[in-house]
Amino acid sequence: MKLTTVSSLAELDQHEWNALAAADNPFIQHDFLLALERHDCLEPWGWQPHYLVAYDGSVLAGACPAYIKHNSYGEFVFDWAWADAYHRNGLEYYPKLVIAAPFTPASGPRLLTGAGNGSLYQLLFDADCH
Repeated sequence: MKLTTVSSLAELDQHEWNALAAADNPFIQHDFLLALERHDCLEPWGWQPHYLVAYDGSVLAGACPAYIKHNSYGEFVFDWAWADAYHRNGLEYYPKLVIAAPFTPASGPRLLTGAGNGSLYQLLFDADCH
């Protein structure tokens, strides 16, 4: 299994991504996330795509919509108080890695592994995304 990151969903096959994503969750589908990228809905607001992907050979076996953030704008859990507490204690809060469907309060899976692949789920969960 090979873990890596990509900076755009345009680098990934739409059908492979959607095969991993929940069919009943349009906010995690390839078309929706790529549309956010292509229509300047992400980076001007601090969402820098950093998708985590896992390959089994040449097959996309797992994925995670992840974004590097340098602020807390556009999230539904505002953590300005955490950022301020870090700053007051001489610590850096940003950049942070956010696993989410941007601007979308809908619940649903974010670690995409397809059916019955618990070990891959754990691998994505434990990944070091630097």
